Amino acid sequence: MLDDEALDELFRNARTHNVWLPKPVSDDQLRAIYDLMKWGPTSANSLPARIVFVRTPEGKEKLRPALRPTNVEKAMTAPVTAIIAYDTRFYEHLPKLFPHNQAMASAFSGPDNKALADTTAFRNGSLQGAYLITAVRALGLDVGGMSGFDNAKVDEAFFPDGRFKSNFLCNIGYGDHSKLFNRSPRFSFEEVCTLA
Repeated sequence: MLDDEALDELFRNARTHNVWLPKPVSDDQLRAIYDLMKWGPTSANSLPARIVFVRTPEGKEKLRPALRPTNVEKAMTAPVTAIIAYDTRFYEHLPKLFPHNQAMASAFSGPDNKALADTTAFRNGSLQGAYLITAVRALGLDVGGMSGFDNAKVDEAFFPDGRFKSNFLCNIGYGDHSKLFNRSPRFSFEEVCTLA
């Protein structure tokens, strides 16, 4: 079991950051984030998440038109903005990723199975995005997830062939802790959980 210090770092004291210090995030750090997040479980080991780590001025300008005005500064000043997307044809990789059941890909391929494939890709890609957030925190960086953007514009700019679809954005870097809001309330166990 992790000790309280580790749990505080990952959850209890971790915060969503909106203001960033001008300190870079290295390629090695981004690789380390992925190398942790990839171990999180997904259905049939489907691993549908695809990530674009936007960090260059050119990449940021490509992203800018898709952002809501309230999110432009957050993304432009973050050292990295990760586009968390998912592969709509993730099942093509299942023979490699789920080798003990070579028939699994057929459960998702073809027009009759499109709804199941779409749901599976979105659900498991979202899970992997959550694993990314946890990995960022585990490695001593800060993160700020964002939904305030136009998915169609992001997809047109970064995934023009249509195979990958954007889900949400995560700014990554070293947050300015002096600019954090007071922590918002959370539900108690009794308010949202049922024992059946």
